[in-house]
Amino acid sequence: MTSNWVVVPGLAEAPEEFGDVLALLPAGDVRVLDPWLTPITAPVSELRRGVTLPVGLLGHSIGGLAVLRWALTHPGEVERLVLIDSSLTSETGWRWLYPGTVGDRVVRAVLRGVGRFGVPQLIGTAARRVLIRVGSMRNNDLLSRATARRRYGAAGSWLLFWDELTGSWELAAEVARLLESPPDVLPPTVVLVATGGSSRFTANGWLAGQRALAARLNATVEVLPDSAHLVHLDRPDAIAKAVLG
Repeated sequence: MTSNWVVVPGLAEAPEEFGDVLALLPAGDVRVLDPWLTPITAPVSELRRGVTLPVGLLGHSIGGLAVLRWALTHPGEVERLVLIDSSLTSETGWRWLYPGTVGDRVVRAVLRGVGRFGVPQLIGTAARRVLIRVGSMRNNDLLSRATARRRYGAAGSWLLFWDELTGSWELAAEVARLLESPPDVLPPTVVLVATGGSSRFTANGWLAGQRALAARLNATVEVLPDSAHLVHLDRPDAIAKAVLG
């Protein structure tokens, strides 16, 4: 089994959320990237800093795009790849909100103002609870109130989430280009696809997109009808199985 793993969370996710996954894995070098310190969409050179290579990669949601870019641009460094309800390369957002556009500058100005007036501190933890309720069938939030308040109530947290989102659009386009001419040899890959809970409303199209992505990677697909998008909260055992398999 690959002994070194890096977990890259998704949009507005904290590393503490992956505690149940880590508890199911044997002792080893498993590092969960902290998006408050290293942006999810940062260059591979930043994501791999301090990591012992070769490595296994787990990416959830937009983190799936980040680990895909890593595997496609540095295939010799990646031994295994697990995509956890990964964002698709078609999710390229709206050009009028891309970084540096007028729309982006307006949104960023609003979010800076919101942060100065303390809105994240007032409703950040409540907004997180809503996200957990919508994204998880178990509604099991692993963050303590103090941790949730520190992360989601910080003045700059919402601006950080906006940076993650807009950065993921450009990342999706980049990964799409890389998949047009992939390396000759790709690491063994498992694609976990959530189709339960709130995900059931778009399950057919989502599953079709995930199967198409898996075909490009010669990957194995596992469908999780008992999990919504936050697979690490609903089915940590499925993630552990993909790592150990």
